[in-house]
Amino acid sequence: MSVVDTIEPVDRKDFVPGVRGTDKPPGKGDLAMALVFYVYPFIRGFYFSLTRYNLLGTPHFIGLDNFTKLFQDKLFWNALLVTVEYVLINIVFQTILAVAIAVLMHRLTQSTVIRGLILLPFLISNVIAALVWFWLLDYQIGLVNGFIAAIGFDKIPFFGDAAWAIPTIAMVNVWRHMGYTALLVFAGLQMIPGYVYEAASVDGSTEWQSFWRITLPLLRPILALVLVITVTGSFQVFDTVAVTTQGGPGNASRVMQYYIYQKGFTEGQFGYASALSVILFIILATVALIQLRLLRAGESDLA
Repeated sequence: MSVVDTIEPVDRKDFVPGVRGTDKPPGKGDLAMALVFYVYPFIRGFYFSLTRYNLLGTPHFIGLDNFTKLFQDKLFWNALLVTVEYVLINIVFQTILAVAIAVLMHRLTQSTVIRGLILLPFLISNVIAALVWFWLLDYQIGLVNGFIAAIGFDKIPFFGDAAWAIPTIAMVNVWRHMGYTALLVFAGLQMIPGYVYEAASVDGSTEWQSFWRITLPLLRPILALVLVITVTGSFQVFDTVAVTTQGGPGNASRVMQYYIYQKGFTEGQFGYASALSVILFIILATVALIQLRLLRAGESDLA
């Protein structure tokens, strides 16, 4: 029996449901905001996905033709596979590094200065971060490749090689977002009662055993939130690609959002771009629901 199994249930009467400590239901203003900023744009976008439309004319209804064309589009499938590759790299490294940083902060220091420094990359805009790393990793004049050449190795075309483009873009975004993710995990760690670790120590549990048997299970709700946020955000990567590779070399870094942008704003096929957006929305909603269900995000081992 693990220490988690012996934890007494928390009295739920101490918690008051609702918004900001009240159980007041959403008002008419909240409903109106949802209709204006969420429901109406979705319905309008879905309607455009059923049309042939550009900004210079009126929408012409064509039914499901855009979706039929989409599933036969090799560039769509390529963009989807490239996006999945990016998501997997980004999620694995960002989650592992964020948990490691959060645990180290929790164990070694809780200084607000350290937290601020860790969060600093997240406060830099995506475009600026992408530009800085684009210059640092430039094949000809980049400081990183200059250092690689100085120690006797061949320079690496980080953004100019099909094998390196997506991993490099993923690492840039891992650097920018892992501090924010680490602070979310750190907040979850602070919610774990200290007596749980004390009881584990009395039972002879090592730090490593406590991490796997106590910390990770009790972090499940916050990790579920983190994974949903990072996965949905990763599927929507755009600005880093637009600033650095523009989908190249070839189609090696043409992610879904960039392909939607190209179809809509470069080629003027707003109906087809809307169909791509609808498919992306369905993918994101499905992945988020599966994650929440599998990770049991609404449950806690402390309850």
